[in-house]
Amino acid sequence: MTNHPFQIICEIEPPTRPDLKHVRHQIGTLSKVADTFLVPDNHIGRATVSSVAVAHEVEAMGGRSIACLNSRDRNLLGFRRDLLTAAAYGVDQFLFVYGDKPSSGSRTGELNVRAMIEEVRALPKDSAFTGVRPFRVGTAAALRPLPAWKRAADFMFVQVSFSLEALLRWREANPMDVPVYAGVMVLASETHAQRLAAAIPDIDIPSELVEKVASDRLAGVEATCEQVLQIRDSGAFDGVHLIPVARYREVAARLEHLLS
Repeated sequence: MTNHPFQIICEIEPPTRPDLKHVRHQIGTLSKVADTFLVPDNHIGRATVSSVAVAHEVEAMGGRSIACLNSRDRNLLGFRRDLLTAAAYGVDQFLFVYGDKPSSGSRTGELNVRAMIEEVRALPKDSAFTGVRPFRVGTAAALRPLPAWKRAADFMFVQVSFSLEALLRWREANPMDVPVYAGVMVLASETHAQRLAAAIPDIDIPSELVEKVASDRLAGVEATCEQVLQIRDSGAFDGVHLIPVARYREVAARLEHLLS
């Protein structure tokens, strides 16, 4: 059982064009239910506006942010640039990930998530970061045994799952003292289910949920919001990493009603 307050960390969709209007609308809509916003970094292997810049926009609108940074697109110099930019903007929380297969170009190969964590932990000795508040860094975990080095993180995001039982089994098998957030995602369509199954081989998407979504576009919203409450009531997690995809308006309205 966790002793931390339950949090809803909502993932927002960063723009693929130099326009932040849609980002601002997501933040404004989801702020009724979100404690923090996670900003992906060139997710699905496509170029987007910098996660650090979008995280700064979240903070400017009065929210809390976590900027995702992937190892796929960075060498050490580029990583230090991002950390300096974040410090200048007051962005102090990161989620470090490996990164999806890029749609163009290739991986740099110089950094991995473990090296990124080690680099951040060494920053207090770096004169360039004198007076900068220490960064908090998190990592992602699949529903498998947790590598020992990931326990150096300040928080943990667990892979998206549609099964409360699978999440609880993983949590029991991987005890840790840092905040742990369970991944939940709105299933938007049958096609979405197929893409998820192809991208995450060990994900279990209930066939009955896929059938419901095929006949009711809001069935995925209802299922996800109910799952959020089940995870909260289990007491096993410190919160959820909620991915509303294009249904963020409906998710915000439904969760606001359920949590009121």
